[in-house]
Amino acid sequence: METWVKRLTKFCPVNEIWVERVKFDTQKMPNPEINGIQYQQGELAGYEVREYLLDKWGRECTYCGKQSVPLQIEHIHPKSFGGSNRVSNLCLACEKCNKRKGNKPIEEFLKKKPSLLQKIKTKAKQPLLDAAAVNATRNKLVKVLQNIKFVVTGTGAQTKYNRTRLGLPKEHWIDAACVGDIETLVLKTSQPLLVTGKGQGGRQKAALNKYGYPVRHNPLKPIKGWVTGDIAKHQRLGIGKVTPRSKGSFGFTPLGMKGYKSCNPQDISAIHRKDGYTYSFCK
Repeated sequence: METWVKRLTKFCPVNEIWVERVKFDTQKMPNPEINGIQYQQGELAGYEVREYLLDKWGRECTYCGKQSVPLQIEHIHPKSFGGSNRVSNLCLACEKCNKRKGNKPIEEFLKKKPSLLQKIKTKAKQPLLDAAAVNATRNKLVKVLQNIKFVVTGTGAQTKYNRTRLGLPKEHWIDAACVGDIETLVLKTSQPLLVTGKGQGGRQKAALNKYGYPVRHNPLKPIKGWVTGDIAKHQRLGIGKVTPRSKGSFGFTPLGMKGYKSCNPQDISAIHRKDGYTYSFCK
């Protein structure tokens, strides 16, 4: 991450780095509880709680286990019987289960499912343990980035709140643009750059057959200053990919064409050296 941030700040006029520091901020959940907002809809604080509950309860209905359905925040111990808004008293339920349970105590609602009742009671009291580890990793990332540029942080729940409020589709690059405290957002591209790590290739000195015996010697890299994957410009053929050979001419594949043509190393000039990544546009 540090390498790529330095690379981007070298070529782009970057003044600030906005980072999604944590998935949800328990400090934004008073005590931690939803306070002063309607828990079914809610604004930013409600998003923090909802993201916490989605992770804690596995993004499924607590009572029937349904997934990929709209989930509502549900009081385990009903408020009409003295239940609080603390996250330890909240779970997720589909609309059908939420209506069936109503304001019944959970002991009455699940009296025929004692094992599920005990599981819910136990899990409700447990904090989300892995959240601390994830947040610690992101905190380390922020410390590293602060040595490069000024850093502004936000939460995952805040990102989701901004994206939903602005009516934007769910995409990783759009989420990145929605990080932090923003009022409006203007997207000036619809085709972000996609960078994929491919590695630098093998270091094997000999090519082997299917029985494991060496059949030929692989020359050391680079060959006459070139490695396979370098991008170069040919005097006649234009821009393409270079395939160097230790003896004789090089192979040259013009962009948009299959197969390669022979060329003299003196007829090409480097445009981009292979760095272990491929660059393309997201579809």
